[in-house]
Amino acid sequence: MKKFGIMTCMGIVLAMLLSSCASTKQVQHLSASPVIDHIVEKGELVVGTAASMPPFNLRSRSGEIVGYEIDLARYFAKALRVELRLEPMAFAELLPALKAGKVDMVMSGMTMTAERNMKVAFVGPYFITGKSFLTKLQTIATVEDPSEVNNPSWRFVALEGSTSQAFVEELLPDATFIPVRDYEEAIAMLRQNKVDALVADLPICALTALQYQDEGFIYLDTPMTYEPIGIAIPANDPLLVNWLENRLLTLEGSGVMEQLRSYWFSCCDWLVHLP
Repeated sequence: MKKFGIMTCMGIVLAMLLSSCASTKQVQHLSASPVIDHIVEKGELVVGTAASMPPFNLRSRSGEIVGYEIDLARYFAKALRVELRLEPMAFAELLPALKAGKVDMVMSGMTMTAERNMKVAFVGPYFITGKSFLTKLQTIATVEDPSEVNNPSWRFVALEGSTSQAFVEELLPDATFIPVRDYEEAIAMLRQNKVDALVADLPICALTALQYQDEGFIYLDTPMTYEPIGIAIPANDPLLVNWLENRLLTLEGSGVMEQLRSYWFSCCDWLVHLP
């Protein structure tokens, strides 16, 4: 009986030691930032973007995706010592792709709303904008309150799943609303007079008017909302949040952010590369 008892005790101790070792090994393999580790392991940073929101993100005449956010993403990839891979998709598909792990982060003129922030984390803002109207009609381009055009006779188009859609649904509930997948479709509808106005962030409206000067586009030059634009990332990764915050602070302090804003929002040289 004594021999059996000793053997039993030894077995229990051995099991406890093995369990302890396994736990220690498991702790050693726990990552401080699973997203950063994943990025470094595969050697690339995958960023989701609509690729149709100038000057934040757009396609050049050669088909290359460029823009303010794309340059910013390149700085992040360089700091991580990995390649940058862009994943273009419809705006409404970006957050589902992030939650499914298909992209590491989203940079696509995305407002950091309370509703979105309950599902994913945000870092920023790296730009502040607001809603505007792009139109051919002086009546719409000079409104002081959205209620002035809140009736069924006005037709508005906006990006599906965007805060522009939310703006129309909340403040223009009586107007005719048409959601679209991308800005190319929206601008085509405006050019063909199928809608009266596009609802979008002010820089997008201003630069589209500049790009299509022969169309007679005009825009509301006073933003109607406050839109802080940020980087959407997976939830539950505090180190990634801290890492991105520090990168933005460094880029701001070194003058890089000001250079990027000046080039993409004040200078028009890049317009010659558009289709």
